[in-house]
Order: sequence, then structure tokens, then C-alpha cells
Amino acid sequence: MALLPEPIAELLAALTRLPGIGPRSAERLALHLVQSRPESVHQLAQAILRARERIRPCSVCGALTEQDPCAVCSDERRDRSMVCVVERPVDILSIEKAGGFHGTYHVLGGTLSPLNGVEPEDLRIAELERRLDGGSVREVILALGTDVEGDATSHYLAQRLGRKGVKVTRIAHGLPAGTGLEYADELTLSRALEGRRELHSP
Repeated sequence: MALLPEPIAELLAALTRLPGIGPRSAERLALHLVQSRPESVHQLAQAILRARERIRPCSVCGALTEQDPCAVCSDERRDRSMVCVVERPVDILSIEKAGGFHGTYHVLGGTLSPLNGVEPEDLRIAELERRLDGGSVREVILALGTDVEGDATSHYLAQRLGRKGVKVTRIAHGLPAGTGLEYADELTLSRALEGRRELHSP
């Protein structure tokens, strides 16, 4: 294959730095963009620049927002006695789509990973503790991943926040809805058993 012109090669290299974009996807996108109408490419470039300039972290919870505080933190209908702790801002979107949680959020900005140099002071734990100091929060719900880093972070937060006198819980991890046991791995089944709850007869 002939070498790509330098501007396309630069565009391709930039696209491969985006999460979830591999070399082949980047090549398709780059070739599509350079063959698109100039006004379409200009619109895309302007949308990217506008989003980057206008979006910032909420000063309260850390969610991505254009207004500060964000829509959740400024909503008086939300239950401020519950704070759901997540790793990334995108996790808030996932929980909100589910529609079952009506409390507030707190974005940690990652999980503990000493091997990668991520220590407690690198996360937004101190900001979370300041929110608890007000006394209005009764429960902190940890909605972190079930990998090694997520487990370690959850245990660390449970110990550290437990001293604040608030209830610290973790979301249950179990079987996806609509699937049978034969599709679940051992860890998922183990978590499902640990997260079991009592059924009450009518």
C-alpha cells in the first residue's frame, strides 16, 4: 500500500489516541473525513472545540457539566442524604439511564492503583469527606468496578468514611437480567450469592 500523505497520517495518529479507536477504525475515519464536504468537517471541528471549551467538572460532585453546579447537584428534588460514589463521570450517565437512583453523586476520578502510582491523595476523596462534614449525608453508596483496583478502593473508602459516622454500602454485583446461570462465570456467581437478599411473602 502506498504511503499516506503526511496530513492524513497525522490525522490517523491523532484518532488512534482516542479510546476505543484502533488502527483500522482510525484509518476509516481519517479517510472519510478528508473526503467529506469541508462544511461538514468544519462543523465537527467546531463542535469538538465548543464542547472542550464549555464543559468542565462540577465543583460539587465532579460530573461533566456546562453549568456549575451541575443539573443533579442543583436539583432540589434529589435526595441529598445519599451520595453515590463512582469512578468516572460517564458512570453517572449509566446510573441515570437506569432511572432507579434519586440521590446525588461524587466522582472519584479513578481508583487506587499503587502499581500505577495512584494513591488516595490523587483521588477526590478529601472533597467527598468535606461533603460529609455537613452532616446531611446518611449513606455513601460505592458504585465502583469489581476488578482488583475497584475492590481495593471500596475497602479503603469503607474504612476511611466509616469513621465519619455514615453508612457505607456497595452496590450488589450479580447476574445480568434475562440470563441463566450457565452464562455466568464463577466470580459473577460468587458475587450474586454474596449480594443475596431476603424475599418477603405478601
